[in-house]
Amino acid sequence: MELKSLFIISIGSIFINNFIFARFLGICPYIGVSKQLDSAVGMGAAVTFVMTLASTVTWLIYNYLLAPIEANIFYKLFSLSAPPDLTFLKTIAFILVIASLVQFVEMVIQKTSPALYKSLGIYLPLITTNCAILGVSLLNIDENYLFIESIVNGLSAGIGFTIALVLMAGIREKLELADVPKSMRGIPIAFIMAGLMAIAFLGFSGLKL
Repeated sequence: MELKSLFIISIGSIFINNFIFARFLGICPYIGVSKQLDSAVGMGAAVTFVMTLASTVTWLIYNYLLAPIEANIFYKLFSLSAPPDLTFLKTIAFILVIASLVQFVEMVIQKTSPALYKSLGIYLPLITTNCAILGVSLLNIDENYLFIESIVNGLSAGIGFTIALVLMAGIREKLELADVPKSMRGIPIAFIMAGLMAIAFLGFSGLKL
């Protein structure tokens, strides 16, 4: 495995195929938690952690439990004549893994940083239903990434998500002090800024790697 391929995957996930601006996944926490910079950083770190671990665990589950290959644990354990094809269970299995990881992260944040836990509010447990996390897990399988490539893609996708969240939080904090028309305050101006940022990130699509 070349470092160049890992570099291309990471740059692609962070900038070119950013899950917020290019794939339009994870929009709910992107808009909901980007009101303050502190909560945006906390949410970004939590999502990055869950994305990285989810990419690791789901790749192992798919390749050693679900995929019909000779490395399938059920095939070896029960001495079956052929490896069972359980790939139709991947969505359910991946969601269970993500839900378990989010529960773990929620407990850690609640114990270590009650203020951050309170500021994230309902959006923290909603990481379970964040389609960006399930999306990166399924993308690793669809793109036939190797184990290390899946981890790098998960980590990079989380970093890209965090960058989008932090940039949006910084802009929205500035907008609180700006003379914005009353009808455009809050969510309307936030959606306009999100669209402009998505257009700006389109410039990275011209990168030749």
